[in-house]
Amino acid sequence: MLNFPKKVLIEEESLRDGLQIEKTELTVDEKIRFIKGMEAAGIRRIQVGSFVHPKRVPQMANTDEVFKQLDRNPDVLYTGLILNMRGLERAVECKVPHLSISVSASETHSMKNAQKTLAQATTDVREMILAAQSAGIAVRGGIQSAFGCAYEGEISIDVVCNIARLYDSLGVDEINLADSTGMANPISIQNLIARVREVVSPKILLSLHLHDTRGLGIANMVAGLNSGITLFDSALGGLGGCPFIPKAAGNIATEDAVYAMEASGIETGIDWRSLCDLALRMEHRLDRHLPGKLMHIQS
Repeated sequence: MLNFPKKVLIEEESLRDGLQIEKTELTVDEKIRFIKGMEAAGIRRIQVGSFVHPKRVPQMANTDEVFKQLDRNPDVLYTGLILNMRGLERAVECKVPHLSISVSASETHSMKNAQKTLAQATTDVREMILAAQSAGIAVRGGIQSAFGCAYEGEISIDVVCNIARLYDSLGVDEINLADSTGMANPISIQNLIARVREVVSPKILLSLHLHDTRGLGIANMVAGLNSGITLFDSALGGLGGCPFIPKAAGNIATEDAVYAMEASGIETGIDWRSLCDLALRMEHRLDRHLPGKLMHIQS
C-alpha cells in the first residue's frame, strides 16, 4: 500500500544545478525572466544560484547580480548554495534568506568538488552553518553522494548518519539527502531515509535531491513519497549534473515530477503545462535536447 503525503513542496534547481555543467552562460536578465516564469507557474522555492568561484563554475558568475536585481515575491523562498566562507559573505551582502550548505559523504568526491577531505569539510561546514545562522539565514544541511559515489562505489550509511547527526547538533532546519550520482534505487532510498530519521530530531525536515543517471529518478521519488518526504529538488527539462562527477546526468524534470504527483492526488500548487513551456524555452536557449518527457509531448 502506498502512503503518500497530501501536499509536496518543490525546490526548482535549474538555474544552479541545472546550468553548472552547461557551456551556455545565461545573462542576469535571462535568469530573472526564467525565475518570473517559474513563479507564474506556481513554484514557491527557487535555488537562484551558487556563490562559488567564477573560474571554476563560470555559469554562476552573475549569481550576486541576479539576487540584487530580482524583484522578490514575498510568497517565494529564494535560496542559494555556498561552499566556503567567502561564499557566505557574498550571500549576506545579497540578503539571501536561505542557504544550502553541504558536504559530500564521499572522500574522493569531496576532494574533487571542494578540495577538502571529509574531515576538513565537516569542520568547515560547522563554521559556515553557525556563521549563517548568526546572520539570520536559514540553513539546509546537504549530504552529497549519500547513495553512492562514482569514484568509490557504495557509501557507508554510518558516514551519512554521522553527518546528519552533526547537522542536527547545529540546529539546521532541513537535511537534504542527495543522490548526486544517480546510483540510488527505491529500496536504498527507503532504507537511508529510515536510518537517518532514527538519528535526528523529528523536527528536522528531510528532503531529497535526485538525479536520473540510471533512469530511476521518478521511481526513487515515489519511494521517497512513500517514506514521507514532502520536499524534493528538481530542474526544468531534467537539467543538471555535477561538473566533478563522471557521466553526470540531470535531475528529475520538474514538469514530469509535478505531473506524476498531481496524477497521484498529491497537491503541488504548480502548473506543469506552464513548466513545459519554460523547459522548451530553456532547451531552445541552450541549443540542445533536454531529457524531460512531458515538455516534448506538449510541444
